[in-house]
Amino acid sequence: MNGSRAASGGCWIVTCPTTRLHQTRGTSPPPSDPERFRISWRAMPADFPDWGRVYAFFRRWREHGLITEFHDRLRGKVREREDREAEPTAGVIDAQSVRAAATVPAASRGYDGGKKVPGRKRHIVTDTLGLLLVVTVTAANIGDRDGAAGLLARLRALHRDITLVWADGGYTGGLVGWCRDKLALTLEIVERTDGMTGFVVLPRRWVAERTFAWLMNSRRLARDYETLPATSEAMIRWSMVTRMSRRLARPRAAGRH
Repeated sequence: MNGSRAASGGCWIVTCPTTRLHQTRGTSPPPSDPERFRISWRAMPADFPDWGRVYAFFRRWREHGLITEFHDRLRGKVREREDREAEPTAGVIDAQSVRAAATVPAASRGYDGGKKVPGRKRHIVTDTLGLLLVVTVTAANIGDRDGAAGLLARLRALHRDITLVWADGGYTGGLVGWCRDKLALTLEIVERTDGMTGFVVLPRRWVAERTFAWLMNSRRLARDYETLPATSEAMIRWSMVTRMSRRLARPRAAGRH
């Protein structure tokens, strides 16, 4: 299968070495067309193999953690290009509720009363560049704090160097002490002050909000169309793979080494 659909031009040159690593394991890169163009698997372009075979490759990548590994390797390369260590030491947590398509089962969807959104909720932690570290997709009725507990525990297990995470006011309460006592992690709340009116860009919090904006550029992610939350998480990672590969393929700005 030609992986140029996943990352065209210079982007493919960047991602090719990692993709070849996975091809040695008997897999091929899943195409990004469903993620980019919001098409169903059964509506794959005619120049691809049968949709069932393509989906089987995608499912294999998802179930064996290869999409996550592919994503994480690219993230390390982007950080190093920006003169950062491959592993971050701080992060930003946030959540976003999105509407769900009719194909999403009732068991994995809910209603976010605060945002008045029926569907699912994406819980993410990013680094300070806005690059994705961990993601969990739940029903929209799951509160930010409830979704954050498992997410932060997984963050601590995967990224041992992280000791500080910034969050908005929705994460106040017992979660702060739980992070300190159970995870040895400082959860710092960035809140609006009483004197703030209208739209205000708050320190650190805007980083995760910008990442959500990046994700919404992928038409497949404008809503949640996936039957399985795990597939939603894989599509989110694949969207970031596309963005990071393009970033790595761009020439560096003059004066940067």
